[in-house]
Amino acid sequence: MSTADEDDLSEDEQAGLALIRELGGIHQSDFWKELEVDSRKGSRILEALEEKGYIEREKTVYDGHNTYYIEPIHDPRDLDFSLLMAGDMLSPFIGDEEIDATSDQFSQYIMTLAYEEY
Repeated sequence: MSTADEDDLSEDEQAGLALIRELGGIHQSDFWKELEVDSRKGSRILEALEEKGYIEREKTVYDGHNTYYIEPIHDPRDLDFSLLMAGDMLSPFIGDEEIDATSDQFSQYIMTLAYEEY
């Protein structure tokens, strides 16, 4: 599943993708309503976005009906890893070691975070 160039998306596909990304996820029936399209057109938009690698659909039950929950697929290059950092220290919870709230590594990490705020 490869991500195509977003410029190659139709206007409807671009609008649909923007909506899904903005909300972080949406039920299929709400997607159609928000885009103001019928279910047939909405399904075609979602199928195209899924085929191009922009979204994933998961079967679910919503308002008593079988449907899909639509979520954007995030490009790993867009993730913000700075949230795992305190100064030049990586979170002690990343890795193989057993860490808990009483460990020296955790305390040092928290102190570094606290001092960064000021």
